[in-house]
Amino acid sequence: MRIFQVRRSLAALLTALVAILALVAPVNPATSTAQPVDPVIAASQVEPAVARIDTEIHYQNAVGNGTGIVLDPGGQVLTNFHVVSGADRITASVAGRSFPAQLVGYDRRRDIAVLQLLGASGLPAAPIGNSAALVEGEPVVALGNAQGSDAPLTQEVGTITAFGRTVTAEDSLTGSSDEITGLIEFAAPVIAGDSGGPVVNSAGQVVGVTTAASVNFRMGPGGKGFAIPINDAMATANQIRAGAPTGTVHIGPPVLLGVGVRTAPSDRPGVLVADVLRGGPAEQAGLVGGDILTVLDGTPVNSATELTYVLDRHYPGDVIDLVWIDGGGQQRTGKAALTPL
Repeated sequence: MRIFQVRRSLAALLTALVAILALVAPVNPATSTAQPVDPVIAASQVEPAVARIDTEIHYQNAVGNGTGIVLDPGGQVLTNFHVVSGADRITASVAGRSFPAQLVGYDRRRDIAVLQLLGASGLPAAPIGNSAALVEGEPVVALGNAQGSDAPLTQEVGTITAFGRTVTAEDSLTGSSDEITGLIEFAAPVIAGDSGGPVVNSAGQVVGVTTAASVNFRMGPGGKGFAIPINDAMATANQIRAGAPTGTVHIGPPVLLGVGVRTAPSDRPGVLVADVLRGGPAEQAGLVGGDILTVLDGTPVNSATELTYVLDRHYPGDVIDLVWIDGGGQQRTGKAALTPL
């Protein structure tokens, strides 16, 4: 297998991506519904329905930007979860109008989130296509907010090169990682800030959601971007919009435990508590930096990924049991009352 290094914008938390290109044979129709017209002209039909997303993470004193796709005139917007993950404040602008935004829900493992733009009405909704009709070699354009919300949208022109790709995304802050499968690979110089934006076919229809881009390494014309097929993205988005939680779909904002963790020494189970948020649930439960957290809500945790999956099953107000090993080697227990992030 070939391995490419890419990075995607995680609001302000820098998230490193390793794109593992699984050689999966595409299962797609032989022809496309897209018409042979100038793809940039076709993509311009979608531009009015592109949301420019800006985020703030207060405890890190950081900001970030990404892109979204307007789903309905009332202001529901589809984007990547990593674009808004950890954000204390989200704003979005559509067709020159700016709105505060709330997180309706998300699926961390599929990297999908839905936002509600507060006070929005009469917005242009994006035309949604059929990603199952795509074929290799088909031209596409990725629209994005990589240049910032005060600049024109980026228009990254490329072609579909493969289907069924897999991306493993690692959060460089916490060490958690998620594997996203079934992605479309396309040759286009997507960069950070394009994440969450539409991939548009020559019929002016959204056929994918850009999820992997580059920060330090700007891909040239032969570079590769990765997109979630719009059929998959909409299936998840519609679950969220219906308010239907599942094993992976979480409705509302994530909960806060208030720890930053790292992999524990190899001879110990659990995760190393590297940071504890002052006044947060973990600190109130008694955790301090240097402790080894071993069990969360009755589930052994040996990675940051396992910890986030356990937390995604919970909602604000839930009280969960913690088990950890303190700096003196003693096992301790406590309870944490989870709060909204």
